[in-house]
Amino acid sequence: MSDTVIQPRPAGHPLAGQRMSGARMIMQVLADEGVTTIFGYSGGAILPTFDAVFLYNQEASRAGAAQIPLIVPANEQGAGFMAAGYARASGRVGVCVVTSGPGATNTVTPVRDCMADSVPIVVISGQVSTAAIGTDAFQEAPVPSLMGSVAKHIFLVTDPTRLESTMRTAFEIARTGRPGPVVVDVPKDVQNWEGVFRGEGVLPIPGYRRRMQELAGASIDASSAARFFAMLSEAHRPLIYAGGGVINGNAAGSLAEFASSFGIPVVTTLMGIGALDTTSPLSLRMLGMHGAAFANYAVDDCDFLIAVGARFDDRVAGVPDKFARNARRIVHLDVDRAEVNKVKRVHWSHVGLVDEALRTLTRHGRDSRFGADFGPWRAEVAELRRVYAMNYDRASPLIQPYYVIEEINRRARGEAIITTGVGQHQMWAAQYCDFRGPRQWLTSGSMGTMGFGLPAALGAQFAQPQRLVIDIDGDSSIRMNIGELETATTYDLPVKVVVLNNFGDGMVKQWQKLFFKGRLSASDRSLHKKDFVKAAQADGFRYAVRLEHKADVPRVIEEFLAFRGPAFLEVMIDPDAGVYPMVGPGQSYEDMITGDFIPSRHKVDIKTPGPSEMF
Repeated sequence: MSDTVIQPRPAGHPLAGQRMSGARMIMQVLADEGVTTIFGYSGGAILPTFDAVFLYNQEASRAGAAQIPLIVPANEQGAGFMAAGYARASGRVGVCVVTSGPGATNTVTPVRDCMADSVPIVVISGQVSTAAIGTDAFQEAPVPSLMGSVAKHIFLVTDPTRLESTMRTAFEIARTGRPGPVVVDVPKDVQNWEGVFRGEGVLPIPGYRRRMQELAGASIDASSAARFFAMLSEAHRPLIYAGGGVINGNAAGSLAEFASSFGIPVVTTLMGIGALDTTSPLSLRMLGMHGAAFANYAVDDCDFLIAVGARFDDRVAGVPDKFARNARRIVHLDVDRAEVNKVKRVHWSHVGLVDEALRTLTRHGRDSRFGADFGPWRAEVAELRRVYAMNYDRASPLIQPYYVIEEINRRARGEAIITTGVGQHQMWAAQYCDFRGPRQWLTSGSMGTMGFGLPAALGAQFAQPQRLVIDIDGDSSIRMNIGELETATTYDLPVKVVVLNNFGDGMVKQWQKLFFKGRLSASDRSLHKKDFVKAAQADGFRYAVRLEHKADVPRVIEEFLAFRGPAFLEVMIDPDAGVYPMVGPGQSYEDMITGDFIPSRHKVDIKTPGPSEMF
């Protein structure tokens, strides 16, 4: 959820009035929008635009100006996730350019992933010529129909005179309000058309712009702020529940200021990790299905819940009636009106830019000398953290994944950008890694897309070339986009790729062991012959190592992270290691399974979920 406000463009574009092709107009708008990297795969229907990228960079080189590199992935899904990683790590709009037909359909998954996690990207897809649309022409796909159901917006450009304004509007929609993916489908004849470049102009979308103006103008007035603090004054155990909207809305700084000003502890969702420095005394880390036990117990104990940029999704509020069950009042700040009262009824809400809303509340509280003492609650929370701390079998002779991640975290010191695939390794990274700030934790949250981690890491490295970028992946997840290993070495990106190998779909196996009496149907891949180290070496990794002995973990992790250039590490972990805590589907926090090494408040009997509750 973004706090971006539309700014008027300066008049007098230096290229205004020049004749150019539609493809070159596309490229010029990308440059005008501040795009620094394009991710894309070529094909017949998008060749004019690829040629325009080449010509733009050729002219920029002659003029001594900055070029915009076009990064070629192994496939279009990789391009989409690279654009997503770029956007997540930078806060800017990511750009993906693909051809028609299979090129466009291969980006459906990253587009839906970005929509689910509110990530701003623009996908430019080539399309067959206008006259051929609807004839089942070679490599034709009904992109508007396919993308219309998964993207924030879709444009099919059939009037070439509107191409320039359409491109600018696509960026405007992608980055404003609740961010998301916008797809622009451009027929080949529109790309080849020649016309006059105006250097300005957007499409008339009055309804959308009116809503954005309302969001930008929405404010918490004095009486509303007073009601908020009146409720807070009656609380003894307030808790902030922060989601991805804090990060998307560039509101992490104002959240930290609000929390510290009034001494209120904070839990975050999976997508909200980094909204508050995880090393802060006020941070209770992640709540939810695999959240820390102390975080979930704090949610159970709180009497006033402040939801900020969060949506009470099923991985957090599995049983809505029992979520924050002791909270006498719940309040909600969000940029999307549709999220308010959707799952939980709230007693006070504000729809608007989250950053400004938090700043307003902080000012009001200070000006009114709000002075409630929540010290006893903070002491209680500190005791929860001590008693129900994350833990595992530290004496095991096998390599435990938690130990590996702790060693990575000890050296990264909370400063690295971490990407993941989806599964057990994703949850272990969320539980055991520190993040000093926002846009360091990049993962597929709502869609849970395996194969996200590696291409997202590459996109993040382009966005933040000076940062250490680590992909913590799983043996099953990395298979999905393993071709992008070659992309890392082709562009000599210093990403660090860790594969925690437990011979199969670890999270699926955990569910099968817990809820299906150990029947490992199609999830155990121990008979497969994949040699990940040889695969990495074949793709050009000069550092590619398999780690098999626990005693070697500190030394190997140190040399792996210190290697200059792309590095690959496969770690043979305990195949039976599980993700704990775990709140089963359709269950509440009192049903949380904490495993053998984390204490629990309750004796929990494992219940088999019904068919509608699976995953």
